[in-house]
Amino acid sequence: MKKGIHPEYRPVIFHDHAANFSFLTCSTVKTNQTMVWTDGVTYPSVNLDISSASHPFFTGKMKFVDTTGRVEKFNKKFANWKKAGEQAK
Repeated sequence: MKKGIHPEYRPVIFHDHAANFSFLTCSTVKTNQTMVWTDGVTYPSVNLDISSASHPFFTGKMKFVDTTGRVEKFNKKFANWKKAGEQAK
């Protein structure tokens, strides 16, 4: 490997503020923030808006879309178009 062209691969803490959840992994992300991990060592830190701890898909708190309302809206929108097509024949 050539020296000086690869980013630094180091342990980094990713912290999700929405769920108050953190995990330590290795990354090349650049950050100026630091955080003390449970082992007492200070690591670079990245703040996340959403992670698997707060995403609705992983937490099981998903909203189900009202498909009946969508079908009715579609039929209402194109009802006049169907009638106009029948008259043209």
